[in-house]
Amino acid sequence: MSIREEIIKQAEKSKIAAGQMANISTEKKNSALYKIAAGLLERSEEILEANKKDMEKAKNKNLSKAFLDRLSLDENRIKGIAEGLKEVAELADPIGDILEMNRRPNGLQIGKMRVPLGVIGIIYEARPNVTVDAAALCIKSGNSVILRGGSSAINSNKKLAEIISENIKKAGLPAKAVQLIQTTDRKAVKELLTLNEYLDLLIPRGGAELINRVVNESKIPVIQTGVGNCHIFVDESADLQMAAKITENAKTSRPAVCNAAESLLIHENIAEDFIPKIVKVLSKHQVEIRGDKTAVNIDDSIKDAEESDWDKEYLDYIISLKVVDDLEEAINHINKYGTRHSEAIVTENYTNSQRFLNEVDAAAVYVNASTRFTDGNMFGLGAEIGISTQKMHARGPMGLKELTSTKYVVYGQGQRRE
Repeated sequence: MSIREEIIKQAEKSKIAAGQMANISTEKKNSALYKIAAGLLERSEEILEANKKDMEKAKNKNLSKAFLDRLSLDENRIKGIAEGLKEVAELADPIGDILEMNRRPNGLQIGKMRVPLGVIGIIYEARPNVTVDAAALCIKSGNSVILRGGSSAINSNKKLAEIISENIKKAGLPAKAVQLIQTTDRKAVKELLTLNEYLDLLIPRGGAELINRVVNESKIPVIQTGVGNCHIFVDESADLQMAAKITENAKTSRPAVCNAAESLLIHENIAEDFIPKIVKVLSKHQVEIRGDKTAVNIDDSIKDAEESDWDKEYLDYIISLKVVDDLEEAINHINKYGTRHSEAIVTENYTNSQRFLNEVDAAAVYVNASTRFTDGNMFGLGAEIGISTQKMHARGPMGLKELTSTKYVVYGQGQRRE
């Protein structure tokens, strides 16, 4: 069987499963999530053994420390994934919600009801937790899902998908509601992008190269997620100690994730004071700083930045630094080079904070907080299927409601249109 035939076969089964999932009770969906959580914990040794194989291959390829962090699983991360499943189970089921109901002059009652999207395809890179997060949200929102993870995490993903499939079947859900594309051949993605007859939505989650490819080649509607050239602007009124702590957290807590800070903007009036402080803080984590001429003149340990550094998502222990004249220059720089993901200002000036909130174009805008909070779990969504950086029906962390559509429901008493 060719790769195309295999993908079509999976898509056909997924479409059948989607029809069944739309009518599955909340109790059954929650039961499946609890069973998957228990299965992950019970079989954590198998998961870690599979992940060990992926890690060994990645290390042999001399992949970056940040990449290895994305790929790595341990007992605590597995427990965290299991807890995320339970949190999704405890969330309200959006399916069937009536969003509005209006009575027309002729007596018709016309309303909107929330319904599943149908078949969702998720294409992602080396983050095994996405396999479970995506499955959980699709199950609870009544969708079926086809997962295509990165080749670097294939062993981890296969084991996780196996545990998911076994437990949704035990809970009485369609066995093909969650499917993983088993091949690592890149042709599988090419074929998946053409199946608009079967798939209702594609969500790419990863770096710019992956997302651009999916957007440019897909025949299926796409929600763009993930690319995060996130900025922190330290205003002249900022509490510098707070600014240093926020920057340290946003850059170094997990540099390989999309909500990590990649660029630091500093008001010129505090540059002489703040730059030495932040260099000292970031140097403890061996962060490479690439700055403009003003920054380099203040601290010669900073490397010269190139134009390409301003719009780069490093996903590593690297940050760009630019000294700006004022708030307006900071906002213009962010709107020019940012990826509409997450942006933050550190300031004690209320007027400046409100202007930043109003004028910065991003899915999440922060005042005096780290960009690292842009996350489904942190936003109370239980998990997320991705962070949308576009302006369609979903923007920011995508939880249950973002995986639904609506249909009109109309109640009549024999009305006819004349």
